[in-house]
Amino acid sequence: MKIKIKKELLLENLNKVSKAISIKNLVPALAGIKFDLTEEGLTLTASDNDITIRSFIPKTEDMNIEEVGSIIIMGRYILDIVRKLPDEFINLEVFDELKVIISTENSEYNLNGINKSEYPNITLEESKTPVILNSKVFKELINQTAFAASTDEARPPLTGLNFKIIGNELECNCTDSYRLARKVLKLNELSDTDYNIVIPSKNIVEVSKLLTDDDKKIELHIFNNKILFKYDNVLFQSRLINGTFPNTSNLLPNESILKVTVNVSDLYNVIDRVSILTSDKEKNVVTLETNGNILTMKSSSAEIGRVEEKMNITKDKEEDITISFSARYVMEALKVFETEECEISFVGEVNPIIFKGKDEDDLIQLVLPIRTY
Repeated sequence: MKIKIKKELLLENLNKVSKAISIKNLVPALAGIKFDLTEEGLTLTASDNDITIRSFIPKTEDMNIEEVGSIIIMGRYILDIVRKLPDEFINLEVFDELKVIISTENSEYNLNGINKSEYPNITLEESKTPVILNSKVFKELINQTAFAASTDEARPPLTGLNFKIIGNELECNCTDSYRLARKVLKLNELSDTDYNIVIPSKNIVEVSKLLTDDDKKIELHIFNNKILFKYDNVLFQSRLINGTFPNTSNLLPNESILKVTVNVSDLYNVIDRVSILTSDKEKNVVTLETNGNILTMKSSSAEIGRVEEKMNITKDKEEDITISFSARYVMEALKVFETEECEISFVGEVNPIIFKGKDEDDLIQLVLPIRTY
């Protein structure tokens, strides 16, 4: 195997697959990146058995292929070497089947490679009827929901994102049992199959990092125990979480005793300032009170002190409410809205608080209140 390739091109694709390099795996080959060089181009593969990422670099003027072949190179070393070399082009050559030489005009690294036969046989199969989405829209979907996933491995389904696909609608739900993020997307085409799957949140967040803010398409190839994302020249495969995701629809109340319209940025900043005087042991609890068209936000701590701040709001009823909640949870919910204003629905002092973008029903954020008595 012998190739001369532009450094930035190689580094870009090494960075993509490196997210799947396994450090603690019992299979030594999984600590490496598999290089497969053919006349068509260079394929890089990395896997930790939980996710597999494959990136294909087609042959261009930035690549000179002299001899095809395959080799596994330790991931952390090849990434550091390529990143730090100052030259525009890098030479990569395999000698005696397992000796790898990485060289430029003034530098030469000799690494021990691993035989390609030691790499597990990983199948990245594609379905005949993938679900196709706009990549920018899909990235936004992940950013607006994945943060609400649980980190408690005792309830595996809650550590993932639940995708329900029926007809031309994709409903994404994410909850840690204290809050819920829900986003609904309309698909351009009807799905031939109904799906109800749970994808590990940390895996799908890595998928979103690969997506750029353009209007390319991303394909979702869904199977019984895995999902394959196909985007540009990258294939990203993740396992699915076994278990049933809870039915979150019954958490969303049909009626409210009060709806408040408020500027998203102003509310975020008020909560941010008021939460300064909360402590971690108190779960960053702040209290919201409405009195006419004035909203008062306050917090207090016996050790630190107390704070109170007011802001103007618009209400749909004369009703007033006092309710307490986690400042961090509400701030994280507000942060993902792209509308200037949001509508807050209150059902009662011990019932969920619902946040919606003004005139937008496709994104809902729900936060449970905290009893302070």
